Amino acid sequence: MGTRDCLLQAELPLPLVARGKVRDVFAVDEKHLLFVASDRISAFDVVMADGIPGKGRILTAISRFWFGILGDVCPNHLVTADIDAMPAEVRAHRDQLDGRCMLVRRLRILPVEAIVRGFLAGSGWKEYQKSRTVCGIALPAGLVESSELPRPLYTPSTKAAIGAHDENIHPDEAARIIGPHAAAVATTAVRLYEKARDHARRSGIIIADTKFEFGVDAAGSLVLADEVLTPDSSRFWPALQYRPGGAQASFDKQYLRDWLESIRFDKSGPGIPLPADVVRETQTKYLQACQLLTGSAPLV
Repeated sequence: MGTRDCLLQAELPLPLVARGKVRDVFAVDEKHLLFVASDRISAFDVVMADGIPGKGRILTAISRFWFGILGDVCPNHLVTADIDAMPAEVRAHRDQLDGRCMLVRRLRILPVEAIVRGFLAGSGWKEYQKSRTVCGIALPAGLVESSELPRPLYTPSTKAAIGAHDENIHPDEAARIIGPHAAAVATTAVRLYEKARDHARRSGIIIADTKFEFGVDAAGSLVLADEVLTPDSSRFWPALQYRPGGAQASFDKQYLRDWLESIRFDKSGPGIPLPADVVRETQTKYLQACQLLTGSAPLV
């Protein structure tokens, strides 16, 4: 299953700010936070009882890569992912943290997830079948499951607490929630997606959709935050196998979602233990995505 232990929860002598579905966030000082990517995995907004060994290192490697690629589109919150450049109280926990932590700037995080869809899948496909819309945005007739959309769509969602479900909302509702930064979020999210989509396609991956999170710094500037374009936050499809008209093979946690659907998992939770083969196959898909996108993969 891998050469390293599975980290389900980081324990550090730093103030804990938050535990998300995957990340544990600690305060370093007034200007900086430490993001630690655990090996927890969620599906249908429920955190499973078992993790995927090394997943946090894979997510961190992919995010570091994309922050570098996308820096000319939007500034981001990453200060360093090199543990040797971090404060002593972080370096002291190298065995737990190396390869899975990022020192980042503190921001005021905007309370909307900026989802961009380039293809018709998931909840977007379900809505389209009912109303020929996605997040209330009208689309042409005749599209099929996994169709490429005429243009990438900004389709935001609310941010739910752990155990609750995010809700798709119309961009106008997102604008009401986040106010003066709404137009910049919508435009920037699509530009980020388009640049990442083009790079990934050259690497053999279709990014069907993804979600971004943004914050605002002390100067009022928009900043890309959290993780970016990982198998946790995106649908990655192998380009050579792409066939519109049905579900696609994937390099993300769709494999886990499909298994949970097959056993009729109660999507209200709680999370359940995962069979060894499901853990192993999910880990393999994450590693494949990392290798294709970045050219390497961490030891897990």
